[in-house]
Amino acid sequence: MHWLDLFYNPVWVLSTAVLALVVRIQRRGSWDPQSCSVRLKGKTAIVTGANTGIGKFIALDFARRGARVILACRSQARGSAALQEIREKTGNSDVHLRLVDVSSLDSVREFAEGILKEEEALHILVNNAAVSGLPRQITKDGLDASFATNHLGPFLLTNLLLDLMKRSAPARIVTLSSVNHKKGKVDFSHFRGENLNYYMDIVYNHTKLHNIICTNELARRLEGTGVTANSVHPGIVTTEVLRHYPWGVRFIFNLIGLFFFKTPEEGAVSSIYCALAEEMEGITGKYCDCDCHLVLPAPLARDAALAVKDFEICERLTSKL
Repeated sequence: MHWLDLFYNPVWVLSTAVLALVVRIQRRGSWDPQSCSVRLKGKTAIVTGANTGIGKFIALDFARRGARVILACRSQARGSAALQEIREKTGNSDVHLRLVDVSSLDSVREFAEGILKEEEALHILVNNAAVSGLPRQITKDGLDASFATNHLGPFLLTNLLLDLMKRSAPARIVTLSSVNHKKGKVDFSHFRGENLNYYMDIVYNHTKLHNIICTNELARRLEGTGVTANSVHPGIVTTEVLRHYPWGVRFIFNLIGLFFFKTPEEGAVSSIYCALAEEMEGITGKYCDCDCHLVLPAPLARDAALAVKDFEICERLTSKL
């Protein structure tokens, strides 16, 4: 018998199909957005990076619940396509596109200025936009491009919109981090692109650690305001975040992902949970895993003294001198 005949054996085919089904079922978390009856009529939400992947499915969910949704995207063409798709699928015409490049502090300030002029309230802010695998690039602000996109841009955006969110309370801030933060390190020279190893996801891991550290400190500073801030791990998701990786890496990742990784729709669940679930009312400064469970992040992410220092340095780096 030729070894290839194995793949045509009914037992092998059946067992493979059963295994794939079991793995696919286990990818789903314990909380189902479709079983959540929360409506967002009269609420305004901003989702960054909403033209594709996880961000688009978060925005789609909010729109289905009747929210006024602002897609914060870098690309006019891709953002417009997502806008049309979301409006058509939900029947919600109160979905809008606003352009922003979160790697540019000037662009973030311009975007925030527009929001403050146009919007009377802001109830949900989801910091979703992120990149991984970028080679070394320094922005015009003198910042590493990955750190600017994944952390410092969202950090600035959040702080510029805080007063509006406080006036709109109760309000929620959700920042997408990653379980990879556990492999990250804190070295403040990284912000300027110094002492960094750009191999694969190393820089990404550092940025995701800073996400949690600063979100926790933000939550502490917001106590008593009615605005909560939490970070989430979406899971290992097959999205475009790996677009800067070699073709071979992307191929293997996506092939394995067919069976073991979450789809973007599944990856959006933990963020949606933190943004609107009744169970998260008043919960702040926490880290939510991809199954919508509150878990402890890495020890560095729980260091209160480090959080204060990190937050203050990020304030100085993003301040307009």
